[in-house]
Amino acid sequence: MRVSDDAFSGANSAGDSLADFLRRAGERLSREPPPFYSESDFLALNGDHALQPEKVSLIPQDRPRHAAVLVPVIARPEPTILLTLRSSHLSQHAGQVAFPGGRIDPGDKDEIDAALREAREEVGLDSALVQPLGFLDGYLSGTGFWIVPVVGLVDPAYTLTLNPAEVDEAFEVPLGFLMSPRNHERQSREWKGTLRHFYVMPFEGHNIWGATAGMLRNLYEKVYA
Repeated sequence: MRVSDDAFSGANSAGDSLADFLRRAGERLSREPPPFYSESDFLALNGDHALQPEKVSLIPQDRPRHAAVLVPVIARPEPTILLTLRSSHLSQHAGQVAFPGGRIDPGDKDEIDAALREAREEVGLDSALVQPLGFLDGYLSGTGFWIVPVVGLVDPAYTLTLNPAEVDEAFEVPLGFLMSPRNHERQSREWKGTLRHFYVMPFEGHNIWGATAGMLRNLYEKVYA
């Protein structure tokens, strides 16, 4: 789905940071979703492999599964981003900070539909309160997903009902903090016998890292760098 130009009506006012974000987003976010993963352009893709010295060795052996996440920007005078803490009972990525999102189902019309559905299911976010603004670059995760990040503007009057089977907590982080490169730490650790490099954005006891931090870094690179 292409994002309508109407999503940026009212973005011409200057002065506060919400207006600045909307202006930049209108100019720099993609209006069309990124094409599905192609091995032929692997080295140019964003993903868990992007910071690794030996990128070629990380080419997926199987075709990645198609997924979408919502990058929810709360339309406060000083915008924030809504993040979740995944349930500690999950079999994968338990206790990690994440965007609402997941695999694209056959019943989903497109990536926007999938991202909004997942946000409803995980945290009870009303889709009518989300205005899609555009897309970040696709993100290839080390767990075998080709993720399409959908940036959406969320009415600050939203309420949430968390699904305890999927989410332990939801919290907001100031956009200004996340878009400041001084808060983008690069760390590494050994995983499956290989030293892996990744971004980390620690915030008030929450460790934002891995794919979530990688997509936030891409938001910075597309919109603010």
